[in-house]
Amino acid sequence: MPPLPGFSDNTFRTRDDFVRAAFALIKPLDQYKSPQNARIKIATSTGAGFSETAAQLEGFARPLWVVADLLRSDRDSVQLKTWIDGIKAGTDPRSPEYWGDLSSFDQRMVEMESIAYALLSNPIAFGFNDDHVARNNLASWLSQINDHNIPQSNWLWFRVLVNLALTRVLNVPLAELKHNIDESLQTLDTFYLGEGWSSDGLWCDERKQADYYSGSYAIQFAQLLFVKFAPDYDEERTVRYTEQANQFARTYWRYFGPSGAAIPFGRSLTYRFAFAAFWAAVVAADVYISAPLDQLSVVKGLLGRHLRWWAQKPHIFNADGTPNIGYTYPNMYLAEDYNSPQSVYWCLKSLIVLGIPEDHPFWSCEELPCPTPDATKQVERVWPPRHVLCNTFEHHFLLSSGQSTRKKFKAREAKYGKFAYSSAFGFSVPCGPFLEQIASDSTLAVSLDDGEESWKVRRDPYDVSAAIFIVGNEEVSTLASTWRPWEREELTVRTTLVPPVKRWPGWHVRIHHVEWRPRVDCFPLRLVDGGFAASAQTSNDFSIFETPVKDMRKLLETAQGWYKSGSSALVISESGASGVVDLTAQFLTEENREIAREAKGEASIVRADPNTNLIVQRSLIPTVCHKLPRSSASDKPIGYTFITGIFAVEAFANKTLDDTQRLWNDRPNGRIDGESVEFNA
Repeated sequence: MPPLPGFSDNTFRTRDDFVRAAFALIKPLDQYKSPQNARIKIATSTGAGFSETAAQLEGFARPLWVVADLLRSDRDSVQLKTWIDGIKAGTDPRSPEYWGDLSSFDQRMVEMESIAYALLSNPIAFGFNDDHVARNNLASWLSQINDHNIPQSNWLWFRVLVNLALTRVLNVPLAELKHNIDESLQTLDTFYLGEGWSSDGLWCDERKQADYYSGSYAIQFAQLLFVKFAPDYDEERTVRYTEQANQFARTYWRYFGPSGAAIPFGRSLTYRFAFAAFWAAVVAADVYISAPLDQLSVVKGLLGRHLRWWAQKPHIFNADGTPNIGYTYPNMYLAEDYNSPQSVYWCLKSLIVLGIPEDHPFWSCEELPCPTPDATKQVERVWPPRHVLCNTFEHHFLLSSGQSTRKKFKAREAKYGKFAYSSAFGFSVPCGPFLEQIASDSTLAVSLDDGEESWKVRRDPYDVSAAIFIVGNEEVSTLASTWRPWEREELTVRTTLVPPVKRWPGWHVRIHHVEWRPRVDCFPLRLVDGGFAASAQTSNDFSIFETPVKDMRKLLETAQGWYKSGSSALVISESGASGVVDLTAQFLTEENREIAREAKGEASIVRADPNTNLIVQRSLIPTVCHKLPRSSASDKPIGYTFITGIFAVEAFANKTLDDTQRLWNDRPNGRIDGESVEFNA
C-alpha cells in the first residue's frame, strides 16, 4: 500500500504537523460522503456485526475527534463544514439519511461519544444556536441513549458525556438528566482496580480485562474528558479522576518502547495509534503528571514517537488513503466482529491535542525521551492488569497472567491468554485448528490426540499469584497462574513466569508444572511451548522460510536465518533474534532425571500460516515440544515439571551478532526439586 502524504512523512513535533496529519487522515473520506454528508461508506466491502446504517454513522462520527477542533481555526473550510451539515441531516427524522432510532445495546451509542466531544469542544459550530429545529433534532436523537439498556462497560461513559453535552451545550435542564449521569458514574467507579487502572466492566470470572480498550482510549480517556469539560459537576470525582490519571501514567508509559512502538495486547488493536490517546487527553485536560513524567516534554515524546512509529508503516492504508482493518498491514484475522471499514477512525482520539491553544507550552517544548530505567528498575510488576513490564535494553515486552474473557470475542485466547506480548515481535492470532494455523507464539499449546487436530492454547487462567524470586542479590517479580485445557480432562498446568534478570539479559523463563490423570485409551500428551514469532524475512527482504542453517556458527556467518538443534531453536531476521531452549535438564536433580529422559523437550521451528502475526506477514515460531507418555496405571496422576528459556533481542536494540551469540550461549540455570525452583547467581 502507498504511504499517505501528510501522515507518513510527518515528524509530529509542531501544531502544524498535527493539523497536517489530521487533514491527511480525513481528506480521503470526502469521496465517500453521502449526498447530505451524514453517512460515509469506505469502498472496502467488509461488514460488521451491526447494521450498515450504524457502520456508515461510524464513518461520519469518528472523524469528529479532529474536525471539531480544526473548525475553530479553519471555519471557512468547505471540507470541514460538511460535518456540520451531516449532523443536521443525520438527526432529522424526515431526512433520507436519518441515523435511525436507537434500541438497547445499539452501536449508535458508541458513535454518540465523538458527537458529544464535538459539542463540548466546539459548541459554537455544533450547538446550532441559530437553528432551533436542528438543535431540537440533535437533542432528541442524543437523548435516546437514556431510554434503552446499555452494556455495563466503558459504554456507560458515552451516556455520561452525551448527557453533559445535552445540558451544557443544548440547554436540556440538568434536573432531567442528572440521575442518568450519576447512576452511570456510580457503576463506572465499581470497575476501578487500583493504581489508576480500571477494567472494562466489573472484574469477575466472566470478564477480566484491563487492556488499551478499557484504558487509553476508553475509561481513563473518558475520565480526562470529564475533568476537562465538567470539572465543576462533581469536584470530588474531578480530584479523584485526576489522581487516578496520575497513578495510571506512572506505569502506563512502560507500555511504550524507545522506538515509539507500544506493546499490542487485548482487543480492538485495529484502532492503532489510539494507544496514545491517554497522553493526548492528559495534555488536553491540563493534568499534571508526577515523576517520572513531570515534564510536559516527556509526555510530548511519548505521543510523538508513537505517532512517528505508525507513520513508518505505509501498509496501514488502503490505496485510496483510508486506513484499513489490521495492525501494520491489512489483517481480517485480527478484526473484531464490531469492526466495520470505518471503525479504524477511533485512532483520531490521539489527535485531540489540537484542542489546546496555539500558545500552549506543549507546542513549543522539545521532546524528551522515555524515562530510562536503571538496572534495578527495568522490570516492574503492575498488579491491576496482572502484568510484568520489561523495559530492558535487549527487548521491550510484558509478561501476562490473569486476564481473560468468556465473551465470544474472536481470538480471545491470543489477545488475552498468552504468556508474553512484545512491541517488536507483536503476537499472532489463529486462522485454523492446526498447529501452524494456531500460530502459538508466546503460549502453551496442548494436544491429547498426538497433535492431529485437538490443540488447545492457554486460556482463562485462575489462581493467579505474584511472588518474589531471589537471583543472586536481585529481587525478581514473578507471576504464576493455573489453567485447564479441557473442563472434562483431569489435566492442569501451573506456570510461573520469571522476567529477565541482570545475570541473564535477553532471557525470560517459564516454569510449567503439569498434573495429569490420563484416560486408559488416550495418546501421549503433547505440550508445545512457543517463543516470540520472528519475521521470516531478512533485513534485505529475503525469505528465510525454506532453508535452515545447520549450526550457530553458520548462522552467524550468514547473519540471518534459522536453525534448530536438539533442545534449542533460534531465528535471526529483520525482527531481531528469537529463540527457545529446553532448560529442564540444567535445573534437574538426580532423582528427577528419569522422567526427564522420557519427556525430553525437542525444539522445532513452526512455520506459521501467513498473516497470523500482527506485525509481519510471514513468521517463524521457535518452539519446544514435550511428549509425556501416559502411565500404565491410569488411576495414578502424573506430575511433571519442565522449564523453558525464552530468548529475544529486538532489532531496535542494535546488538551485534557477537553480542547476540554471547547472550544466547549464556543461559539461565539453577536447581529444581519438585515444584521448588532456585536460580544460580
